[in-house]
Amino acid sequence: MTTDTNVPAQDKHGRKIIYRNAGSAPVYGLGLIGALVYYFQHATTFLAFVLGFLKAIVWPAMLVYKLLEFLKM
Repeated sequence: MTTDTNVPAQDKHGRKIIYRNAGSAPVYGLGLIGALVYYFQHATTFLAFVLGFLKAIVWPAMLVYKLLEFLKM
């Protein structure tokens, strides 16, 4: 049994609800690849590779934190 995910849902009043993606996934993916390359180039031990991988996943959060810290918000 499969369901078609392209069919819009309806709310309780019978109106169609259309969901749209923001389209930011490719930008995040390129940033992730770039961060992985950067951190892996500077890694010299296995632990540095693991930490580099984890940092590459959460780099947007670190960026926003540092920006807000800089702006004193």
